[in-house]
Amino acid sequence: MAEFRNYTINFGPQHPAAHGVLRLVLEMDGETVQRADPHIGLLHRATEKLAESKPFNQSIGYMDRLDYVSMMCNEHGYVLAIEKLLGVAVPIRAQYIRVMFDEVTRILNHLMWLGAHGLDIGAMTMFLYCFREREDLMDCYEAVSGTRMHATYYRPGGVYRDLPDTMPRFQPSAWRSDKKLRSLNQAREGSLLDFLQDFCTRFPACVDEYETLLTDNRIWKQRTVNIGVVSPERALQLGFSGPMLRGSGIAWDLRKKQPYEVYADMDFDIPVGVNGDCYDRYLVRVEELRESNRIVRQCIDWLRANPGPVMTDDHKIGPPSREQMKGDMESLIHHFKLFTEGYTVPAGEAYAAVEHPKGEFGVYLVSDGANKPYRLKIRAPGFAHLSSMHEMVVGHMLSDVVAVIGTQDIVFGEVDR
Repeated sequence: MAEFRNYTINFGPQHPAAHGVLRLVLEMDGETVQRADPHIGLLHRATEKLAESKPFNQSIGYMDRLDYVSMMCNEHGYVLAIEKLLGVAVPIRAQYIRVMFDEVTRILNHLMWLGAHGLDIGAMTMFLYCFREREDLMDCYEAVSGTRMHATYYRPGGVYRDLPDTMPRFQPSAWRSDKKLRSLNQAREGSLLDFLQDFCTRFPACVDEYETLLTDNRIWKQRTVNIGVVSPERALQLGFSGPMLRGSGIAWDLRKKQPYEVYADMDFDIPVGVNGDCYDRYLVRVEELRESNRIVRQCIDWLRANPGPVMTDDHKIGPPSREQMKGDMESLIHHFKLFTEGYTVPAGEAYAAVEHPKGEFGVYLVSDGANKPYRLKIRAPGFAHLSSMHEMVVGHMLSDVVAVIGTQDIVFGEVDR
C-alpha cells in the first residue's frame, strides 16, 4: 500500500493556541498546510440583535464583552456613534480621560497579546512578565468603574464619574510581612493619577525587559521571521487595519488620519513595519506599548492641571448626581426615566470608528427616532483578519499556524459577535 500523506485535521476549537472557539480545518500534505478553512459560529452571541431590543444606554455593557481584552475601546466606538446622532458636546476633561483610558486599554491588550503569543511559540516567561504589569492597569479599571474588566465607564456625553482620589490598597495578611506590604502600597498612597504616573515611569524599563528576552532571541526569530508575509497592497485588499496593516508598511492610524476626541493635540509616532511578517507585527506592537505610554503621560499632566466636569449637564442624557436625585423631585424623575426608558435618538444613521488595539473598530447605528437602535452593525477588526488565515498559512508548517493565529491577535468575542 502507498503511504497516504494528504489528510485533513481539526485545529481547535479547544486547542490552547486557538484563542477562543476558533475551529480551523487544515488540509495537510505531511507537515505542510495546503488549505486552511476557519469556521466561526461556535460562540455566536447575537450582540447586534440584542442591542436592538434594549434602550441605547443599556447596551454599553454588551460592548465590553465583544473583545474582552480591550473593553473600554469597544465602548468608545459605540458611545461615539450615539453622540454623533444626538449631537452632544463632551466636556474636554472627559475627552482626555477617554483618551487616557483608550491608551491604558491598548497597553492591556498588547500585554495580553505578547504574553499569549509568547506562550504559544514557547517563550513561557513572557506570560508571567506581562501579567505582572497588566495587574496594575486592571487596578486602574477597578478604581474608576468598580470592576476589573467590563467597566461600562464611557457614557454618551462623557464618562461615568471623575477619577478617584484614592487607590485600592493591599490589606495586611498572615502571609505578607509589614515591609512587603509597605512596598506594595507605596505607589497607592495618592490618587489614581499618581498611581498611573508611577506606572508610566517604570513601564519603559519593563518593555526593555520583554525586548531583551525576545527581539534578538534566535528561536523567536526562527519562529516569526518570514512567517505569514502579507504585502502592503494585499493587506489593503484584505481589509486589514491596526498593527496588521502597519506591520505591512502602511502608516494608517485613525488617531492621526481621522483624529477623534483630543488625539490631534497628542504628540506620538506611528510605528510601521517593513516586511509584513510575524516578526514585524511583533515589533510594531512592542513600539506601540512605548507610544501609548507617552500618550498616557501627556493626559496625566493635562488632567492634573485642568479640573472640570466629566459629563454633559443635559439631564435627558446624563443622570443627575445622587445628591441632586435625593433632594430634588425633578432630578428623581430624570433619573428614573433615564434608567428605565433611556432617551430617544433622532432618526438617522451614523458610523463612528476608533483605533482599537486590534485595528479599526467601527459601529454603524441606524435610529428610527425610538429609544432603541433600529439597526446596529459592528465592524470588528478581527473578522477581516481571520478571513486571511488561508492565505497567510498556505505552504507553511503546522507549527507556523500557531504563530499566525498569534500574530493576528484574535479574540473571538468580536469575531463571532
